[in-house]
This record gives sequence, structure tokens and C-alpha cells, in this order.
Amino acid sequence: MAADPSLLVDGAFWRRPLADRMQVFAEWRAEGPFVPAHVEVPFFGQSVDFTAVIGHPEVAEISRRPQEFCSGRGSTAIVDLPVDALEYFSSIIVMDDPRHARQRGIVARKFTPRHLQTLLDSVERVCTEVLDGVCEQGEVDLVETVSEPFPLLIICDMLGIPRSEFATVLRCTNVILGAGDLEATGSEDVFTALLSAGMELTGLLNELVEHRRQHPADDLTSALVHTDVGEDWLRPEELAPFFILLTTAGNDTTRNAISHGVDLLARHPDQKAAWQADLGGVTASAVEEILRLASPVVYMRRTATRDTTLAGVDFREGDKVAMFYGAANRDPRVFADPEAMDVRRAPNPHLAFGGPGPHFCLGAHLARRELAVMFRQLLTRLPDLEPAGEPQLLESQSIPLVGGVKHLPVRFTPAPKVGAA
Repeated sequence: MAADPSLLVDGAFWRRPLADRMQVFAEWRAEGPFVPAHVEVPFFGQSVDFTAVIGHPEVAEISRRPQEFCSGRGSTAIVDLPVDALEYFSSIIVMDDPRHARQRGIVARKFTPRHLQTLLDSVERVCTEVLDGVCEQGEVDLVETVSEPFPLLIICDMLGIPRSEFATVLRCTNVILGAGDLEATGSEDVFTALLSAGMELTGLLNELVEHRRQHPADDLTSALVHTDVGEDWLRPEELAPFFILLTTAGNDTTRNAISHGVDLLARHPDQKAAWQADLGGVTASAVEEILRLASPVVYMRRTATRDTTLAGVDFREGDKVAMFYGAANRDPRVFADPEAMDVRRAPNPHLAFGGPGPHFCLGAHLARRELAVMFRQLLTRLPDLEPAGEPQLLESQSIPLVGGVKHLPVRFTPAPKVGAA
């Protein structure tokens, strides 16, 4: 079929079942890796031409050529961020080197082996805590009770955000990545809701920073505001955007990988059985396969910095390209039988954490750990857990940055709590 790029910017398209959307991308990809498209975003007042990149080699190539396809001209969203929003959302993902390398280096330096081990150890504890909260009930909304709180509790603990502020962080992050869904924003004025969420998170995090300056603790916030003499540090205006990025990206991607993963296993019971039969041997590859098929981050944008050619197609300076990771992760040029779920798939060079290059996800290791721990516990503690209905997806107004699952009812045989791991 001829590609109809208007589907890309139609919110209804992103509410279709995952398999249906991927079938459309497969038909387009058979015609080529690039789809010229156009988007209008009324609440940002912008009308933009862009090229959708849906092939794996092409997405990987753009990612490894940041000098020609940059992140720092406007936004990683297809439309540029309005000036009012830059104060809250101008984090490292919308920067190029050397600014990007400097900030990323500061953060990476704070993840010492001891801090990393403490963080990774906490994943098991928080997972047990979350599942203890639902295991006796027999039927719950997986998103509200498991997928949503699990990664966000870990992020809050990592930053030192008190549990009393969990609901605030959850509400604000849902607005930021809610793609205009009224259930998330609570208002049709999406831009105002977005700014309000950014301001509220910034206020919360500034209070935390000031408290940690006076009362340091064993958390990332303390590590970032207390530096050795002569050591580079994040300036005050750099801290809030970084924290907003961490609380949103570190939460939403893992949340949706869990939700999509449970649904995928239900649709492929043979793969679930294979995983349960060999947890030690299959977990690592099964997590990668869930990431490949779910691809929680829908897309990221880059902007051509000069006239250049990619895969035989010419791009002009200023052209916008949007890399669609889910489509790239089902490219038959790279993956055999790409629509099938294979929990033992190897190799599996998926791009769910971004392509090779400076913007590969800083939290990939943590996300993999979270998914491995959560699915090991789900498959052993609640082995017959299954969806009790279809996933309810975000009511996005256009292309969502993250393919969000709002609700997923599940049922299982009630099981006892196990207490602290």
C-alpha cells in the first residue's frame, strides 16, 4: 500500500493495538526507509515538515552521525520547544557536544561502583514491596499498581525525593509525557498544563537541593550538589531540567515496557512457558526481546546541520528527521521473523535505548535490571497472571513521545506476601 503519512500524526493511529501499528510500518518499510510527513500542533502553534525514518540501518546511522544530525536545534520532539518551556525541558537530550558531554560526564561520574550497587540492590527490594501490595488481591490494574509505581519509586529513592511527594511526581510526569491525554493533563490547555508540571517539579526539586546542601544523604542529589574542590558541577539552572528528565524518562519507559511485556507474553504463551522453565538462562534475552517489540520510546528527532546524504537520499540543512524506534526494531533486514516474539533471540541489536552514539540511554543498565527483576518475580510469584482486558492506550493528540499504556486489567491466583527481600 502507498504510505499515508497523515496516519503518523493522527492520535487515533497511536491508539490502535501495537501489532496493527507495526503492520502499517512494515508495509511502508517495504517501500523504503523514509516517509515524508507533516505535522501541525495547535497548542504549540507550529506546522512542520519532517521525514520519518523507519529502517534500522538508517536510524543507527543517524544516531552515530551527531555532527550532521544534531539534537541541539530546538527539541527531540518533532516541533521545537517554545521559549517558555526551555527553562524546564532543556536537558542533555536536547544538547550537542561539548555541552552534552560535559553534563553527561558529571552525572556519570557520580554513579560510582558503590552507588550503582546500592541502586541495583534497591530494585529487588522495591519490586518485592510493590508486588506485596497487590499479590493477595487476585485482580488489579497492572499499570496503576505495578508498572507505574515500581520504576518511579526507584527513581525517587535514587534522588532522595521523600515518599510523601510520590503522588506529586507521578502526576507531573504523567502530564509531561501524556501527549495531551485529558486523563493526564486534566485540561485541554496542554501547553499550560505542561508548563505547570515543569514548574511544580522544579519547585519540588529546588527545595530538595537546598535541603541536601545542608543535610547531605546517600543519594544522587547529595552527590551532585556536593563536589570536590576543582571538580566540575551542575549549575543551579542545569539541575532542574536534568531531574525532570530523570523522573520522566526513568519512569515512563520502564513502566510501559512492563505493561507491554505482560500483554506480549499473554499473546505468546509458548514464549512465557519457555521463560518460566528456564529463568536463569532466558531472562536476559527475554528482556531484550520485550524491549525490541515494545520499544517504549516512539521516536526522537534530529536536525540536519548541513546538506548531507543518507542511504541515497539528500537532506538539506535544517531538515528534521524523526527516528521511529519501534519500526526500526522490526526491520527484516536485521531481524529474522521480526514480528514474532522469541525470548531466546540472539543476536538482538535493537534500538530501544537509542542508536549508537552520544545519546545512547544513560539509564539502560538500570532499566534492564528493573525489567529482569520485575519479570522474574511476576513469573514466579504470580505465575498465572494474565490480562483481563485489552491495554488502554494514551488518548494522544498527535505522535506521542512514549507509547503509553494507561490501564491494563490483570487477574491471577492470589498469593501470600513475602516481605523484604
